[in-house]
Amino acid sequence: MILKKIGFIGAGNMATAIINGLSAANNGALICVYDIDREKAAKLFGKATAVDSLEDLMHFADIVVFAVKPQSYGDMLANLRPLAKPQQLFISIAAGITSEYVKQALGFDAKVVRVMPNTPALLGKGATALSHVAPVTDKEFETACDIFRSVGITEELPEDKMNEIIAVNGSSPAFIYLLAKAIIDGAVNMGIDPDTAKTLFCKTLEGSAAMIEKGEYAPDELIKMVSSPGGTTLAALEVLEQSGFYNSVIEAMDACTKRAVELAK
Repeated sequence: MILKKIGFIGAGNMATAIINGLSAANNGALICVYDIDREKAAKLFGKATAVDSLEDLMHFADIVVFAVKPQSYGDMLANLRPLAKPQQLFISIAAGITSEYVKQALGFDAKVVRVMPNTPALLGKGATALSHVAPVTDKEFETACDIFRSVGITEELPEDKMNEIIAVNGSSPAFIYLLAKAIIDGAVNMGIDPDTAKTLFCKTLEGSAAMIEKGEYAPDELIKMVSSPGGTTLAALEVLEQSGFYNSVIEAMDACTKRAVELAK
């Protein structure tokens, strides 16, 4: 499937990120977008054509990207049921929404690619997980991957792990931002300029991620490399251990997954 006619239902942050990426890739894709908030769709002028109705979008698009909140899927899919066609490829980026849910709501064995992107896609630094589910062909799945490669990297994952992956790449930016807020606020409490703290911490994050990604050392080994016996880092790590930092992160990931399951009901 050639990237020619792509329709976005919803014009929020993720749709905007993907449309910007496709536009920058200059791959010849023709893009339209529908949003009940006409002003949101209009802001994408020059990169996507705002249409007035779902009927217009479904008549235009070969590929349809669902970019609305999970809570809006029921109404959206009910409206799409008389409009959807078997040859169309549907891309769903909502947490917890299964391909089977979409198929049942549309009333036929639709071609659905379930996707979990993340907000760094706004900067072209996204990390997206996608699942390949029948009857989507290999070529169609590769097309879906190409769309998200325009805003970062992609990894294929079985659909039965798409709820679990949300905590790994979908929600985890929020965990990192909370850590950043704590460290910057802590620096300010110690009399350090917040901009200086932010710059140093952001570069530290970047470098630390690169060391993990390189794969030469496991995370446990990297921790030991920073932790001199009797030194400052060990003193800090002891506090984090006493406060349950490690277990709290795992518990947060479990809560994230449980909420994804609830959203599918």
